Amino acid sequence: MTTVRNFLIRKRGGARVDWADAITYLYLVAAVIVMFGPVLWVVLSSFKTETQLLEFPPRFMPYAQETVTIPGYDEPLLLFSTTLDGEQRTLAQIRRVGLEVQLIDPDNPPQDPQRPGEGEVIKLNKDLLEPIETVEMAWENYREPMADQVGQFRFATYLKNSVIVTIVATIITLVINSMAAFALSKYRFRGREMVLAIIVSTLMIPISVILVPVFLVIAKLNMINSLWGVIIPGAATPTGVFLLRQYMLTIPDELLESARIDGATEWRIYWQIVLPLARPALAVLAIFSVMWRWNDFLWPLIVLTRNEMFTLQVGLRAFQGELQVQWHYVLAMTVLSLLPITVVFAFLQRFITSGIATTGMKG
Repeated sequence: MTTVRNFLIRKRGGARVDWADAITYLYLVAAVIVMFGPVLWVVLSSFKTETQLLEFPPRFMPYAQETVTIPGYDEPLLLFSTTLDGEQRTLAQIRRVGLEVQLIDPDNPPQDPQRPGEGEVIKLNKDLLEPIETVEMAWENYREPMADQVGQFRFATYLKNSVIVTIVATIITLVINSMAAFALSKYRFRGREMVLAIIVSTLMIPISVILVPVFLVIAKLNMINSLWGVIIPGAATPTGVFLLRQYMLTIPDELLESARIDGATEWRIYWQIVLPLARPALAVLAIFSVMWRWNDFLWPLIVLTRNEMFTLQVGLRAFQGELQVQWHYVLAMTVLSLLPITVVFAFLQRFITSGIATTGMKG
């Protein structure tokens, strides 16, 4: 915290604020707004009701109009503020006919709500009324889907499937990619550079080109409507192989030769020497893999057709009907799906700088 504080308050011009300081702070503020503004908007919008999301112009905070419960009326009445005879009054709406609003004084309600007296009902134009609003969080946007109270949406099932896919796929990705990177960085054989070039060149192949062939392979292996059909196709990634290979080049070959002289097997060298030393790069790849798997939508949508096999991202389609989309549930579940990624990033972010910075070095 001290380092961050010193960075934020330091000035180029000494005690005075230099013009470069002002530009720097303006740039940082603008960058924060651009990066986190949309995220904050989504989070706050997830606490709005369906009616509030349709308001125009949209508002930043989830405002809700205050109500009051008066005996004799079936539902709570909306509260408005207006000025009558130079006095600020708070009134409750009992009905509205066109532009005319009929209101009563909540502190002095009619004796008979069905037949109010002559002076007990106040009729005003709606333009003279100001709604009394307060910030109110619509927690039911989270509570109802999580309790499986919205259509066919099954939060616990989708969350379990997403966690299984993400964890298993990440473990397999780390193992396969680290093995390939170990071979390409520490073994010398004819065609090694060609193999690396072929692996990296697959990054230039669009996903849409291999989508159908991979689906046909998965279908032949009877992995349709199986979580393995989501996990296996993306287990080996050229990005992961290249990242780990570049990092492993920084590990001294003499260390491995010493282990071989002491009688260590290749598996022991890989497991007990290379992997511990490559921990920062593995952490970076783990973050990338978790983000890829957790946010993946297209491939699970193609492979999975049964509701009980859906991942969380695919399950959000349950809120989309033929005529309308339940945006308040979609936003709430979207925010909820961002939490695991945020937690993983928070715990592993200290490895990102060291891991990525050293992957471009060649020992």
